[in-house]
Amino acid sequence: MNDQQVDVLAFGAHADDVEIGMAGTIAKWTARNKQVVICDLTEAELSSNGTVESRKVEAKNAAEILGVAERINVRLPDRGLYVTDDNIRKITQIIRTYKPKLIFAPYFQDRHPDHGNCANLVKEAFFSAGIKKYTVEGELEPHKAQNLYFYMINGFSRPDFVVDISDFITEKINALEAYSSQFFISDDGVSTPLTDGYIDSVTARERLFGKEVGVSFAEGFLSSKPLLINNDLLGDNV
Repeated sequence: MNDQQVDVLAFGAHADDVEIGMAGTIAKWTARNKQVVICDLTEAELSSNGTVESRKVEAKNAAEILGVAERINVRLPDRGLYVTDDNIRKITQIIRTYKPKLIFAPYFQDRHPDHGNCANLVKEAFFSAGIKKYTVEGELEPHKAQNLYFYMINGFSRPDFVVDISDFITEKINALEAYSSQFFISDDGVSTPLTDGYIDSVTARERLFGKEVGVSFAEGFLSSKPLLINNDLLGDNV
């Protein structure tokens, strides 16, 4: 890991989580030369389809499609994302290393327990990273990110805000399709919720969010605290 400051650090329990929730937003930001790092907490070794090795290749390809600066993996156990001191410190170390302005994690309400557990771990680490006397390996300085936001994976919640991704929906779909082992059934694969038109469902969700605000496609996010609007509501767009 490099000691640097990035614009966005997006956490997911498994490779493809971040893409499902916010690939379009990431593509939009990297097109504007923003530095985005994706951190997968597990190698998804318990996935019904694909292997750890094939998932690594797919994750790398998806990151390249989105223009991500770096993708890392904590290698915590799949279905073992428990809120423990050791796990919190590992994630805190990553936050202090990359010093992100914004942090993203899956929203708590989701059918997969790992996604909610990921949210809880990142929330704990987000707070701990700013505590001066909270120690991690490497003697890294405390870092307080500006905000922690949550993206949706399987759930459909009313977002606190949305990002217009109309010009980047193709990149989002391409990034998801990079995970061929997860979203398409191979000869030796098994049927899962992901192989049953999942990408179409995600695209439809983003279309609905877009319709709410008068654009073609948008990704929805939730905030851990109220959003501050500095501009006059009747003036320039915020």
